[in-house]
Amino acid sequence: MGATIVLGAQWGDEGKGRVTDLFAESADLVVRFQGGNNAGHTIVIGDESFALSLIPSGVTNPDSTPIIGNGCVVDPGVLVAEMDMLESRGVDPARLRISPDAHLIMPWHKALDVAYETRRGPGAIGTTQKGIGPAYQDKVIRSSAIRVQDLLDADGFTDRVEKVAREKNTMLAAFGHETVDASGTAAEYLALADRIIPLIADTALLVAEALDDGRPVLFEGAQGTLLDVDHGTYPFVTSSNTSAGGAATGSGVGPLVFDEIVGVSKAYTT
Repeated sequence: MGATIVLGAQWGDEGKGRVTDLFAESADLVVRFQGGNNAGHTIVIGDESFALSLIPSGVTNPDSTPIIGNGCVVDPGVLVAEMDMLESRGVDPARLRISPDAHLIMPWHKALDVAYETRRGPGAIGTTQKGIGPAYQDKVIRSSAIRVQDLLDADGFTDRVEKVAREKNTMLAAFGHETVDASGTAAEYLALADRIIPLIADTALLVAEALDDGRPVLFEGAQGTLLDVDHGTYPFVTSSNTSAGGAATGSGVGPLVFDEIVGVSKAYTT
């Protein structure tokens, strides 16, 4: 199998979940390299159906390590809820590993996502309003971003949230939108951090070591190639690189490591 990328070749919903799941059966690592809980797939195992939006499909294979790479944006509440769902159905999520460099989706990202779409009116671009775009926007702006690794320092995280919330609340107030409670947000995220911190690892190193050892690694794309922010049907795209090139930047490996790219398409597009 080597290093394999599985992507949707259109705008998503191509049924790539079943293809991803097929490859995941023989993969030592399954790497999600972009997007957040605005995408995902459904895995069917016998009579069981698992709807995953953030955790890679490899979580259902007890012999593989599912990885959320640096190119992803993570909503901690969604992540923990998905972990609880899996655990309640007999799937152990403790093998999951999360890049410290992945960015966090904060409450103001979701609020601004709604505010931006509302303000666009008839020109709305149809976001999922889950905060994905504003989270990637802050990643690029840099000064307003909060990453998974920030959860490791509770005091520093609280200070960071309070500082960024002041800036974002000014924007939300200008939109006429309800503002965010900074102290409540910090407390909520730090409570979730107890579940997330044990899963933080140098995921780029884990992937590189697996490839050096010749172990099979699956890179799992979300959405579809034509939703790529650079190469898709702009502006009706997502906020990350969904095409094959995103697998390298979103996981921390070089572009020459990949052995094959599998594109999944369907007979009609939506």
